[in-house]
Amino acid sequence: MEKLLDILSDGEYHSGEELGKLLGISRTAIWKQMQKVEALGLAVESQKGCGYRIVGGLDLLSEAIFFNHLSVKSKALIQKFQLESTVTSTNELARQQAEAGNASGLVILAEQQTQGRGRRGRQWVSPYGCNLYASLVWGFDGGVQAVEGLSLAVGVAARRAAVRCGIEEIKLKWPNDLLWEKKKVGGILLEIVGDPAGFCQVVIGVGINIGMPEEHANDIDQKWADLNQLSEKRVGRNELAGALIDEILLLLSNYHEVGFTTYRDEWVSHDAYANEPVRLLLVSKTKEGVARGVNEAGALRLDVDGEIQVFSGGEISLRGRT
Repeated sequence: MEKLLDILSDGEYHSGEELGKLLGISRTAIWKQMQKVEALGLAVESQKGCGYRIVGGLDLLSEAIFFNHLSVKSKALIQKFQLESTVTSTNELARQQAEAGNASGLVILAEQQTQGRGRRGRQWVSPYGCNLYASLVWGFDGGVQAVEGLSLAVGVAARRAAVRCGIEEIKLKWPNDLLWEKKKVGGILLEIVGDPAGFCQVVIGVGINIGMPEEHANDIDQKWADLNQLSEKRVGRNELAGALIDEILLLLSNYHEVGFTTYRDEWVSHDAYANEPVRLLLVSKTKEGVARGVNEAGALRLDVDGEIQVFSGGEISLRGRT
């Protein structure tokens, strides 16, 4: 079906006869294939005398184009690359390989996730061929202490990738979100496999809304935006994927030496809730105060009645207080 999708990605009409010749199958088989295309949630239109088309076309991921957007250094850091059509989630796929052995340097991209998820198991709406769903695996000696602040640093890398694609308005929300005008554009999910005090592998998942179809809006349980809303031109999925993986790999290549300190000032300068009243939702209680940035380890600094209290990641969420 990938070849059929590639043909239809131009958004133009293609007759059943033309598609049959190109794919070497009957028109009846084409009809059955088009039902599978519709099952992906894509807007298929058929018109007598014209054939089939995908409304608006598709910007499909391409391994060759993706690699063209990587630096020489990043290309050398990738040990294994997978470009998938439909997966449960890229993080699940990456985690399975990390659990089976050393998967450091693995990069996975997918067109669609059927069970995409964010922090605390929340659903991440992941329709076909619209957004960016990516995961990487990287190994660290020194356990969880070596990855302190990493989710925030990855946020900085993701923002840099957006800037490379002409999007400069992205803000960062502690500990792992990308926002535009307080609307969620992307999220980061880190999972650790291995020895928490020794060698461990970090699965880094990133989801970014590029061109979320309106028909999926009702599936999202919070305010959201996508990059195409912020850009005069359509953001290329391969361009963004290449910029994102490039920035993250460059970050990972020496994070064990420099840590979050190198990225702290940049994170603070793009903090979506800097000096704003906020409410922290902890496991069994809430805390209210004024957000005062983060410390050298990436922990949130909360001003509670003039006293700075520090909170690390985990099950803490941050909501703007109204």
